[in-house]
Amino acid sequence: MKIGITGEKGLIGSFLKQRLEKEGNEIVLTCDLRDGKNILDLKNYTSTEKIDAMYHLAAHCKINQSISNPEYTHLVNSEGTFAVIEFCRKNNIPKVVNFSSSRVLSSERNPYTASKLYGEELCKGYRDSYGLEYLIIRPSTVYGPMWDETKRLMHLFCVNALEDKPLEIYGNPKTKTLDFTYVDDFVDAIILATNNEWNKEYNISGGKEYNIYSLAEQIIRKTESKSKIIVKQPEIAQPQEVSVDISAIEKLGFIPKISLEEGVDRTLDFYKKYLGKN
Repeated sequence: MKIGITGEKGLIGSFLKQRLEKEGNEIVLTCDLRDGKNILDLKNYTSTEKIDAMYHLAAHCKINQSISNPEYTHLVNSEGTFAVIEFCRKNNIPKVVNFSSSRVLSSERNPYTASKLYGEELCKGYRDSYGLEYLIIRPSTVYGPMWDETKRLMHLFCVNALEDKPLEIYGNPKTKTLDFTYVDDFVDAIILATNNEWNKEYNISGGKEYNIYSLAEQIIRKTESKSKIIVKQPEIAQPQEVSVDISAIEKLGFIPKISLEEGVDRTLDFYKKYLGKN
């Protein structure tokens, strides 16, 4: 297949791109701001290549930043997704894989979840109106051995522990949880979904809820760090307990292979080498 992909420089995008190429697909179009390519420009771009499927990963993905700058989140996530979907329609691309977020399943609402829900509904609207086939993928806290430019939780915990800096937790340390997904497991699930029925939504995670305070302690212990854990007030409209129902993707045969402990070990090994801490 010939494939287009946005956000291919990110954690998920880079691992997914490698996997797609390994399976014999040809990546004929990429679009990532880190390469100076803005997804908003796709709306008026005509592809010179026939593209069989478009994978849309580019996004502004931090809730706290979306609250402090909702206009930017709307521009990148809502307008950006519209540009990608329109690109598919105008260039007769029959399929799109749109990456939403498991946070849309939470009761908390914010500009980030609003933008992701808009993207989901846009896919469904273009399916009914123009026949564009879609898959909606809802990731949950994907992490792995790559430098995370967006500086999400696992990145901050690993880097700060290795540099003896504080690890910050926003919320009740006894009840604050997340459902983590190791990037290789996540890519396995995406490939599984694309090889089955389309026009579906899939939540993807490791399938187990973990306490964030315990994770911080684990990382400090593994790195023999002098870091302290600092507990702060919950951030605005940020989910405090995250447990994701992955039964739909499990029915297709998905079984997460990498435990959180093993995934943390692999990720820490990468960061140690990256930072010269071996």
